[in-house]
Formats: sequence, C-alpha cells, structure tokens
Amino acid sequence: MRIIGGRLKGRRLTGVKGQIRPTADRVREAIFNILGPEVIDSLVLDLFAGTGALGIEALSRGARNAVFVEKHPSALQVLRRNLAQCGLDELSRVLPLATEKALPRLAAAGKHFSLIFLDPPYGHGLAAANLLLLDKINLLASGGQIVVEHSRLEALAEAYHYLKRTDQRRYGATMVSFYTCRQQEFSGVPEV
Repeated sequence: MRIIGGRLKGRRLTGVKGQIRPTADRVREAIFNILGPEVIDSLVLDLFAGTGALGIEALSRGARNAVFVEKHPSALQVLRRNLAQCGLDELSRVLPLATEKALPRLAAAGKHFSLIFLDPPYGHGLAAANLLLLDKINLLASGGQIVVEHSRLEALAEAYHYLKRTDQRRYGATMVSFYTCRQQEFSGVPEV
C-alpha cells in the first residue's frame, strides 16, 4: 500500500494484519481523481480510518488537517505509526473511539469538515447507519462531501434526509458513493 499522489507520493504505508480491509490503491486513486482540487486546504474526517490511507492521501495532496477515527487497537497502532513515519503528527488528530461516540463529541466541539471519508467494514449496515448519524449531527461544512466506500451488495439510499447522493462509481466488488448536504433545505434558506 502506497501514497498515490501529492508531496508524499510513493511513500509506503504499513498495513494491518487481520480483519481490516484497506482501500485498494486503484480505488483510492480513482476517488482522488474525482475529488481533484477540492482536497486542497480541506478539513478531513476519516471514519473507520484503519491504516489512515484515505486521510493521509488527502494530507499528501494538500488538505489542511485531518481527524482519524479508529477503535480497533491493532489498527490504531499502525495508524499512529503511519502518521509519524509520514511526518503528519502536527496536521492530524487520532480519536480512539467508535464512530457513534466520536461523531457527537466532534459536533459538541463545533467541528465541521469539508471532506468526510466513510469506509466501514462491509456487510454490517454501518455505511447507512453512519450516514444517518452524520445527517443528524451535521458535521459536513457547506459545500463539503462525504465519500463512502461500500460493498456493491450493500445498496445505499439516494438520500439520507439532508444528505443527497451526487455520484456513484463501481470498482469490481467495491462501490464509492458521494454525498453532499442539501444546504438550502438544512439552513432554512429558501431555494432561489
């Protein structure tokens, strides 16, 4: 597993042995090709971070900072090692919590993110559950995006209340869905 682009391009990341499924390099490259310059100066939230590959890729490509949420002990150890080896400790924060605890804590602190990566274990309904939670607590900044990696067997809705799917791509057994907030409805501002 390696960093695909940006100032850390080519740097190898340590993987996690066991049940953590990392995002394949080609899927990660496709995601960042789609996001393009939107990554630059973004505030990133990497949920179910695992090795941190998605958030680290964003930092390599110019994101301002990143918060990584991961509760699995062996993944946490690898995540921290990858951040240190890439010299990204100053630009990152690691929350060793489950997402259902971390998200309300971030909301209570008034945090908003322009780019949220959601890459939960497949087949447990965690993608939909976390989209519902993200919709409810509103951590997405105006104009921001949520990028969800999920199994092609796990269908996600076109909308989760204020969150609306804007794009969806398939890469073998993996689907990547992009959501934004229908901000005019959320803020109470009428459509023009």
